[in-house]
Amino acid sequence: MIKLCVFDFDSTLMDGETIDILANVYGVGDEVKAITQKAMDGELDFFESLVQRVSLLKNMKYQTVLEVCKTLPLMKGSCELIEFLHSKQIRTVVFSGGFHEGIDFAQEKLNFSLGFANFLHHKDGVLTGLVGGEIMFANSKGFMLQRLKKFLNLKNEEVMCVGDGANDIAMFKESGLKIAFCAKQILKTYADICVDEKDLKEIIKVIK
Repeated sequence: MIKLCVFDFDSTLMDGETIDILANVYGVGDEVKAITQKAMDGELDFFESLVQRVSLLKNMKYQTVLEVCKTLPLMKGSCELIEFLHSKQIRTVVFSGGFHEGIDFAQEKLNFSLGFANFLHHKDGVLTGLVGGEIMFANSKGFMLQRLKKFLNLKNEEVMCVGDGANDIAMFKESGLKIAFCAKQILKTYADICVDEKDLKEIIKVIK
């Protein structure tokens, strides 16, 4: 019986990549998107890619970051899926290699239980180009899930994960039910279920 569902955020609960959206606003979209693509395909170390991409946002106004993050587009079916999980007494947690600036606003809308992510460092009202936080490395989601399972006294078979990219592999390895959502091929090879329709309500059909 599933008791915990862990979601990725970017391109899973949210329709897009937070850093790509910020980069487009700041005028460095093409350069950042190319790095994001390589990271999600598993061609580039996640930590290195994160540091590279955030450095390109240096001097962006932090207030602009917050304004953009308030309006990040939620994935179709995200509200319905989380409501369904909660109706089954399944806790919902987000592990994001992105930023609290994005997931914290989404938590207010989606009401998931808990979120872990990174923070965009800012000083004097602008981004410094530095980043730190809880999900900095390719294996961070796996380590975080290990701790969460121990804290909640859960077995692997009581946990499901939903993700789309290479940095979700680590949490898939710690989960009983692994769902790849509109995912990169590298993650699909680790999945029990692949959902290729861009609507999270499709997951309700496969876990009922």
